Amino acid sequence: MEHKALRNVEKLALKKQKVFDQSIIKYLLRAMLASAFIGFGVIVAFKTGNLFYAEHSPVAYPIAALTFGIAIVLIAYAGGDLFTGNTFYFTFTALRGNMPWKKVIQMWISSYSGNIIGALFFAGLISLTGLFASHEVNGFLMSVVEGKMNTPTSELFFRAVLCNWLVCLAFYVPMALKGDGPKLFTMIFLVFGFFISGYEHSIANMSTFSIALVLDHPDAISMGKALHNLIPVTLGNMVGGIVFMALLYYFLDGPNSNDEDEFQEDDED
Repeated sequence: MEHKALRNVEKLALKKQKVFDQSIIKYLLRAMLASAFIGFGVIVAFKTGNLFYAEHSPVAYPIAALTFGIAIVLIAYAGGDLFTGNTFYFTFTALRGNMPWKKVIQMWISSYSGNIIGALFFAGLISLTGLFASHEVNGFLMSVVEGKMNTPTSELFFRAVLCNWLVCLAFYVPMALKGDGPKLFTMIFLVFGFFISGYEHSIANMSTFSIALVLDHPDAISMGKALHNLIPVTLGNMVGGIVFMALLYYFLDGPNSNDEDEFQEDDED
């Protein structure tokens, strides 16, 4: 099953490269979609969680973690392109010799840029709706954002390493499963694990911070503090995807010419 999933990782990476080579604009739009989908997840999670937060209920965070699963479902099934997953997909494929490293860097930059643009665009739309403007509705969101923006840099980095290790697994493990039911359950459950654990995801933070910053927010929330979070979190996410997923599974799977031949035959089918 592991072998099959790793071949699917390569197929997905090369499919993304094909989109990038055909049209950078289309690739950027897919990256924008991914952070917008995360934005939907953020709104659903924090609006639901706020109902319990307002009553000082300990269930607020678990409920938010569970409902945030809408984000990964949309990304996986509606064609979003997420930078954090690409750190795994593209590195593994390049290590296997099926993608040039120059292309890996170019696509990382493009997906990250598209994710930023999508997060800002979605936040702008939310601000126009007025649905999240009241502190009675966004209190839980502001509380979580303030905590993230004021966490020490070293802690952010290691939380981010663990985060993308788990999030990449949330996309990787279902590749070996059959049927949408098991795949959806696995993805949602593993994303629940990342959220409830308090790990740090750069693109999820990007979307969450953008929404908080366009609303009336306390002084403890600022653009400078957002960067204080996003820089170490992005680096930590890269380590999680590159080292703990791509390099580890490349070592475990091993470069094998027969595997490459099988992959090429499957790709032609």
